[in-house]
Amino acid sequence: MASASAWLNAHLGLSAAIQAKLVYSLIAILIVWGIRRAVLWTVWRRVDDVRSRYRWRKTITYLVVVIGILFVGRIWFPGFNNVTTYLGLLSAGIAIALKDPLANLAGWAFILWRRPFEVGDRIEIGTYKGDVIDARLFQFSLLEIGNWVNADQSTGRIIHVPNGKVLTEVLANYTKGFKYIWHEIPVMVTFESNWKKAKQILGEVAEEHGTHLSKEAEAQLRRVSRQFMIFYSNLTPIVYTTVADSGVVLTMRFLTDARQRRGAEEKMWEAILERFGAEEDIDLAYPTRRFYDNRAEGKPGAGGQPGE
Repeated sequence: MASASAWLNAHLGLSAAIQAKLVYSLIAILIVWGIRRAVLWTVWRRVDDVRSRYRWRKTITYLVVVIGILFVGRIWFPGFNNVTTYLGLLSAGIAIALKDPLANLAGWAFILWRRPFEVGDRIEIGTYKGDVIDARLFQFSLLEIGNWVNADQSTGRIIHVPNGKVLTEVLANYTKGFKYIWHEIPVMVTFESNWKKAKQILGEVAEEHGTHLSKEAEAQLRRVSRQFMIFYSNLTPIVYTTVADSGVVLTMRFLTDARQRRGAEEKMWEAILERFGAEEDIDLAYPTRRFYDNRAEGKPGAGGQPGE
């Protein structure tokens, strides 16, 4: 041993004191590692559930790392013997080991203080959307909407979201303050259709099924504008015109209750189909293939020769 110590001192510059600290540190790490293995072995024998085993393994690993740091720190740094320093490092170790629970507590405090949502609100946080059905100390629960179900309707699944997500993820609230959302329905008619008449019909359908919301929405908007910088110059339905490859696209834009989007769209489509079905000069468009003879069908000023 003496010769090995002398060799390390001569070739690596390690004094006898440093060599002793290295040996003690290695022993401390081996002891802590052995304790971890023994505890996990006991847990594995008594616990069969995979999730419980995972939580046990993560918690024990965190605690062992903290304890190992404290032991090795006492060997290398005399300041570790100071009670204040020891308690400070212990608190830091606990904060690291319990990072997620503490983040969830901070998120819970933020939810209580800022109230980004309440039970009953419809929200989207990260990739999850749903109605808030419960809020607790460490997590809140959503009745999921969307996903494989269209038009923001319920899937039936309950999603439990850690409170800490409100501090790190973008959160959208569908219903807080102003409970209406804008919805659009694109309706495509053929180029040969009377698109002006079709646009007028769509405007009438939108007003019939959406105008009754405008006054109520306007009153809500006045109330919520006291808290948020929300301003709309026009809350009544409107129809926009654009052109696509297969026809003229008439897009209906209207306000609807966040939870009634699918029902409102169904009523409007049924009314559209009935009104368009009664018109001889309006046809819905869809992707088709056709041959166009400009000389026979085109305008005279564009090279066509009608009547030939």
